[in-house]
Amino acid sequence: QVQLVESGGGLVQAGGSLRLSCLASGRTFSSKSMGWFRQAPGKEREFVATIGWTGRWIYYADSVKGRFTISRDNAENRVYLQMNSLKPEDTAVYYCAARDGLWSREVYEYDYWGQGTQVTVSS
Repeated sequence: QVQLVESGGGLVQAGGSLRLSCLASGRTFSSKSMGWFRQAPGKEREFVATIGWTGRWIYYADSVKGRFTISRDNAENRVYLQMNSLKPEDTAVYYCAARDGLWSREVYEYDYWGQGTQVTVSS
């Protein structure tokens, strides 16, 4: 079993930056692929970024490519999402997720989820 706890959300002006962190419990973190997803009010949860267990394989949604950076620290059981040049349309609850297997962009392929952290970008 893996428990995930996100932190680092908040209110920021357009053009600003935030760094989200996700702390994972358990000894198997280094063997799991990790992902960040987000859900805006009235919309479905959508893929943001994913990283394989070694950190070698990384993929981003087109909407965040060039602005967001996902990374992980297996020694600390943490995955990060550095968000730069934030836009009002980035406003959402951001979720950290883990899966036993290769990286994935699909919500339904993730086995473990955090409770989310709110990111609000004002114009």
